[in-house]
Amino acid sequence: MSIVAEGSGPPAWRLLLGYVRPHRWALLGGAALSLMTGATGLTLPLVARDLIDDLSDDRAITGALLLMSALVVANAVLGALGSYVLRRTAESVVLGARRSLSSYLLRLRVTAVDRSEPGDLMARITSDTTLLREVTTDSLVGLGTGGLTLVATVTLMGFVDPVLLGVTLGVIALAGTVLGVIVPHINRASRQAQDAVGVMGASLERVLGALRTVKASGAEPREERTLHEAAQESWRQSVRAAKWSAAAGNTAGLAMQIAFITVLAVGGARVATGAIDIGTLVAFLLFVFYLMAPIQQVVGALTQYQTGSAALARIQEALRLPAEPAAGPAPLPASGAEPAALAFEDVRFRYADDLPYVHHGVTFTVPARGMTAFVGPSGAGKTTVFSLIERFYDPGSGVITLDGRDLADWELPRLRASIGYVEQDAPVLSGSLRDNLLLGNAEADDGALTRVLKTTRLDGLVSRLPDGLDTLVGHRGTKLSGGERQRVAIARALLRRPRLLLLDEATSQLDAVNEAALRDTVADVARTTTVLVVAHRLSTVTAADRIVVMDAGRVRAVGTHRELVSADPLYAELAATQFLATAE
Repeated sequence: MSIVAEGSGPPAWRLLLGYVRPHRWALLGGAALSLMTGATGLTLPLVARDLIDDLSDDRAITGALLLMSALVVANAVLGALGSYVLRRTAESVVLGARRSLSSYLLRLRVTAVDRSEPGDLMARITSDTTLLREVTTDSLVGLGTGGLTLVATVTLMGFVDPVLLGVTLGVIALAGTVLGVIVPHINRASRQAQDAVGVMGASLERVLGALRTVKASGAEPREERTLHEAAQESWRQSVRAAKWSAAAGNTAGLAMQIAFITVLAVGGARVATGAIDIGTLVAFLLFVFYLMAPIQQVVGALTQYQTGSAALARIQEALRLPAEPAAGPAPLPASGAEPAALAFEDVRFRYADDLPYVHHGVTFTVPARGMTAFVGPSGAGKTTVFSLIERFYDPGSGVITLDGRDLADWELPRLRASIGYVEQDAPVLSGSLRDNLLLGNAEADDGALTRVLKTTRLDGLVSRLPDGLDTLVGHRGTKLSGGERQRVAIARALLRRPRLLLLDEATSQLDAVNEAALRDTVADVARTTTVLVVAHRLSTVTAADRIVVMDAGRVRAVGTHRELVSADPLYAELAATQFLATAE
């Protein structure tokens, strides 16, 4: 499916020029070499005419043969060099497009990602950008060099014999009319083919992202059918585009064959009447032969442009998705930096306009330093509090302040540099254990890394791994247990020296021993920073300095464990069940 509706943005040629502009001199150099290649080719019929005239008049032909040989060699050398320069430039255009698009996708708002299919976004950055290679060389340069060569060839043909030129142009005009009907079909088919590739990528990403669940559910046959249907649709649309492209190419080829036969017939008649000599006819036939190449080039450029314009439109759609403002990285808090204070004031929020509100006027205050626990039944809006603090989303109304300053006034990098966030599912990225630990602070030294490993009890794991910290953890950390992934996520957050630490069910998958150790660690951290915890375990909640009880998107009560047990019935009920409710 398309991630956004098609807009009336700038035309494809203007978008293409935007990608090509940084490489314009290399592109012009390649185009010049292509034109020189065409010029050497166009000179050959004139030399051939002189050679035939020399043979007819019994003059020496050594000079003409040497000149023809030199032109053939020059044509081959210039053609190869021009082709290399153009191909290299096209690859540079693709590289630039991939860099700009990947940088933009990394800055997308979370709301935009929520509405998109990751597999379709990947298709835009891989297959769609690849099409820029062909559209740069075949379309942009091909149209320019082919068009100029075509004009030069027609001019020389008119110089040789205007009557035969008129015959040739009549055939070409008829073919142009047919092409005018075919080209729009290529555009539509190409766009649908690229959309189908995006759907197939989204289907594949959906399955691979939950492959264990698919296997455990015995759903391979159903998902296989879905993938095959997506692949079939991609094939069908691609074949449709290929059909129209082939029709366009063959129309041009057929037109040139008809032109050749017509010129041969009319030219033969003119030779018989003495209007032209045989050398002129041979030269004109050679020009007709050489005319095939630029016409095929121009037709190929037009058809390739239709395919490229579809890819450019899809790339531009991705670049129109809402993104966070670009900004440089902010420095992490210095060691011993003052902890942050936080406040929510009448905050209302929902994830989309067509969804119900998650927060209905949430208000609470968290002073600097200490641990605050958020408790409540599933769906109360506890995790959403953390998403709003990180500004993954913005509230519909109300104000959230950090250190008394509205979050909307903070530069995002500076805001997030102050925060350490351990998500509920504790994601781990493909790569080494070291890469994952240093993800939030690449400048951390070995001493800091060693201390955090000991704090989170990961030092034992590291000693058992075959390559220590350089051991690969697998796709999404599949080589680690759930508890190990949680400890990696906590270690990663602690290495950032955060002024505000957010822990969303950070110990839910730990055994009792490791949970107790990390609970003590969090309590130590809370003495020097501000810690917010979403928890369902009584042992975690009772250690908190304050507890915020949430229910149905509202704050019911705030207090200590002892105060809330007697003051709030919901909290008393949760405490009575040891907070063993299903995690949010």
